[in-house]
Amino acid sequence: MTPLTPITVAYGDGIGPEIMEATLRIIQAAGAQIEPEVIEIGEKVYLSGNSAGIDAAAWESLRRTKVFLKAPITTPQGGGFKSLNVTTRKMLGLFANIRPCVSYAPYVATKHPVMDVVIVRENEEDLYAGIEHQQTPEVVQCLKVISRPGTEKIIRYAFEYARQYGRKKVTCFTKDNIMKQTDGLFHKVFDEVALEYPDLENEHWIVDIGAAKLADTPENFDVIVMPNLYGDILSDVAAQIAGSVGLAGSANIGASVAMFEAIHGSAPRRAGQNLANPSGLLLGAVQMLVHIEQAAVAEKVHNAWLRTLEDGVHTYDIYDESVSTQKVGTREFADAVIARLGQKPQKLKTVDYSKAKERIQIKLSTPKPATLETVGVDIFLYHENRNPQVLGDAIQAFGAGDLSLSMITNRGVKVYPGGIPETFCTDHWRCRFKSETLQAIPYLDIIALQHRITSAGYNIIKTENLCTLNGEPVFSAGQGA
Repeated sequence: MTPLTPITVAYGDGIGPEIMEATLRIIQAAGAQIEPEVIEIGEKVYLSGNSAGIDAAAWESLRRTKVFLKAPITTPQGGGFKSLNVTTRKMLGLFANIRPCVSYAPYVATKHPVMDVVIVRENEEDLYAGIEHQQTPEVVQCLKVISRPGTEKIIRYAFEYARQYGRKKVTCFTKDNIMKQTDGLFHKVFDEVALEYPDLENEHWIVDIGAAKLADTPENFDVIVMPNLYGDILSDVAAQIAGSVGLAGSANIGASVAMFEAIHGSAPRRAGQNLANPSGLLLGAVQMLVHIEQAAVAEKVHNAWLRTLEDGVHTYDIYDESVSTQKVGTREFADAVIARLGQKPQKLKTVDYSKAKERIQIKLSTPKPATLETVGVDIFLYHENRNPQVLGDAIQAFGAGDLSLSMITNRGVKVYPGGIPETFCTDHWRCRFKSETLQAIPYLDIIALQHRITSAGYNIIKTENLCTLNGEPVFSAGQGA
């Protein structure tokens, strides 16, 4: 007898308990060899005084089973409550978010009847690192963090996923025409990794035009890999234009732990009415079954679900008199899928998970030797006088060693020397001091420079070192170039 695979299950809030009950009933009827271990997360935990929405016992279960099937939760309104999804993803290293976005025309209304796109979203970095500061009374900052190993992990996962599932192309979206260091690194690593997969087509789009093309002609895309923020936004866009956000499931994959869920919310207004569509969570559970190496069961469930759609048995959210034959509730929809286990769709594309027998394993490349040298410093000042000429002339005399003032910017725009009066300025100034020859400087020179500036009565709010990597400058110029 096949041993049962322990999984951690959270029934969640709102419609969560109803769709979880339906999901578990379907996959167990299909033969899933699982042993659910139930934990409490979400609203009740938040309101008990735990700002993270998850307690120590739940963490113990997740670390023990390493598989998490999670229903949607409700985060209480008001400040102080952390996103449980973000917390879980970061704490457990769930670096890859996988969202298949497929159209099911004509059974689910869509303007894109042949859409079949998988969004692979980086899950831990980017602006979602959540590092924010109020720097002056007028300016707040959010740091965009992109690392080479974090980028390589997600890009390799996208290519490995494409190869395992018989996909033909991997596309990368970034905004590296503006963010040349952060998004530039993501694009650079994509190009490097793509060379190792000559069997797969690869391409890169600037995210704004790429998003426009995704919304207009999604059939031109296959697998799309993106940094965190773009992936979060565009995976919802892709799911909606495919037919409905309510039908999309999601996998969050880490090196040892994985979480599976629907991408929609807890919909408390629909709770307890036997109305909710369990399809999003069910398709998340299908991804879970593949992950725990029960691909045959996943295939049986997925094909039965497709046949149910095809037969017109629909919940209220997708019911359409022109194609639907029966409007059903949550429990009845589950019954209909169970009744079709072993059947395959006649018109929709049959799914085949026979190639997905092993989990995707990511091995990072060996870091190359690198020389990082400090050649200057950006000193950020809080200064209320909005005249850059006055500020520049005052601090021009400051310097230390080879460090001298090369420019001042305000909100990234160069305003000294050579600024123009039309440029609007705030109370937040970046003063760049660097070696004209970009030679390495001792950090004591930076400390001496800071001492002179503060001794003159200026308010330093932040510093950022200017560096060269293997002799090449790796910092932005005045206009963001």
